[in-house]
Amino acid sequence: MFLIIPNQKYQSTPKQVKIDMAKVAVVLFLTAAALVCCHAVTDRPGACKLSDIHVSVAPTGKTVAAQPQYLVTMDNQCNCAQISVRVGCPGGLSSTEPLDTSKIRPEQGGNCLVNGGIPISKGSPIMFTYASKTPQSFLVTMAVPHC
Repeated sequence: MFLIIPNQKYQSTPKQVKIDMAKVAVVLFLTAAALVCCHAVTDRPGACKLSDIHVSVAPTGKTVAAQPQYLVTMDNQCNCAQISVRVGCPGGLSSTEPLDTSKIRPEQGGNCLVNGGIPISKGSPIMFTYASKTPQSFLVTMAVPHC
């Protein structure tokens, strides 16, 4: 940084200009790095939505006690893990085969707790099967982002 004093002629030497340009380059580099860093961390708790949890129900082609079996896959598309995920399952989840309650557990109030409430990370889907006369829809009713 240079201080200009009034009534004095200001002349910069090549060395002073080189130092000043080096400082400018460092500041620009640090600013660019900060912008890249901030842009890379766009998924904050407020950035996840319920719609980031994709639920699919597909027939497996098998039957259990004369009822078709379905495979449910719940996949988190948010970069933040999501905890305490609950889906709607009014009246519980009727199945002719035992449910894996570590993956899906009916609760009072018409919801089911997914994965025991522990985080569901992007790229690590939760899957379980059930057997019932008709497929059930699992609407996500709650999820808490955990970044």
